[in-house]
Amino acid sequence: MDVESRDKWVEYSMAKDKMFSFTDTKQSPWYVVHADDKKRARLNVIDNLLSLIPYEDLTPKPFKLPPLKHDVAYVRPPVTEQTFVPEKY
Repeated sequence: MDVESRDKWVEYSMAKDKMFSFTDTKQSPWYVVHADDKKRARLNVIDNLLSLIPYEDLTPKPFKLPPLKHDVAYVRPPVTEQTFVPEKY
């Protein structure tokens, strides 16, 4: 925030409040996010958005896989020759 914008803080707030009074409806609400703590703000937004989407559990029923086929002529290359993504989590 620069010095000029601080001088206009009240005007900005009044304009925002006026806009909200005309456009914030029950059918199409504006959502205000307390964002002093950015990490919490992002998590709260994600949680709120997901709560607005109807959820139906679509987990498939378990099924049994046939056994793996083994080809004795195939030899896998050593794992040390492959480049892996680091496992941070």
